[in-house]
Amino acid sequence: MERVTYSLTNPERLYSQAEVRQNDCPVPNSSGVYAWFFKDTPQGVPTEGCIEFQNKHLLYVGISPKKPPRMGKPSSQNLRKRIKNHYSGNAEGSTLRLTLGCLLSERLGIELRRVGSGRRMTFHVGEKVLSEWMGENAFVSWFVHEEPWRARAPTVLGEKNGVCRKRERNNNTQ
Repeated sequence: MERVTYSLTNPERLYSQAEVRQNDCPVPNSSGVYAWFFKDTPQGVPTEGCIEFQNKHLLYVGISPKKPPRMGKPSSQNLRKRIKNHYSGNAEGSTLRLTLGCLLSERLGIELRRVGSGRRMTFHVGEKVLSEWMGENAFVSWFVHEEPWRARAPTVLGEKNGVCRKRERNNNTQ
């Protein structure tokens, strides 16, 4: 667990949306844990005590895939699919996008709404606006881990609420 924590809180580098969207995407088709760092944080999100890297705050950690069921088919998700989905998917398939969109809704002029006749909720045309904001402000790193569900985010970050001790690094900004 210490290697996972160290790698996520002291990444070799952070990757941008543009890099992740390239044909030669650097994100591996492997299972693992990923960490999101933000240059600009939504109003009201506390950053005091959060880990900082290259003047960006670590605010979200996730895993891919989720723990497989005892019976049934395991998820086909991996780091590449999950991270790309966070960058350019929609709020229905990404807790990160849902949370960011709600926190930024007034600032970005977007609104969460039901799509179609079902219960599916997205920001509809606002998804593009949210993706653009993430392209400017959201950066990701990852750690390949065979069983990422054993390295759950609160354990990795050391506190239940995901806010962690401050660790400043003297690195070049991206």
